[in-house]
Amino acid sequence: MKDVLKLEEIGIFCLSLFLFNILGHSWWLFIVLLLTPDISMLGYIISPKIGAISYNIIHHKGLAVLLYLIGIYIFNNILILLGIIILGHSSIDRLFGFGLKYPDSFKHTHLGIL
Repeated sequence: MKDVLKLEEIGIFCLSLFLFNILGHSWWLFIVLLLTPDISMLGYIISPKIGAISYNIIHHKGLAVLLYLIGIYIFNNILILLGIIILGHSSIDRLFGFGLKYPDSFKHTHLGIL
């Protein structure tokens, strides 16, 4: 089953590459922005609970889709780009086993213990 889930994440990451390509931006921008959602881990400086909340909000694929769709609806390329980046980043994270976090520890994720 884990292999099927990994294939799904690879597919979603490929979708983010496709959607980014449609925007026509330079590929260096995708590479630079792909790691920016990890800034949300700074919440762990305050506490594991705050860190988990900030991490989970920024790494939620529902947020990615919502930002993308709002961006399409109001013709806002920044929101579209944010949605694509969050979607791609979250897929790569889950591919490597970094799931959404529980409030007790960074290593306790919905995919298991890191």
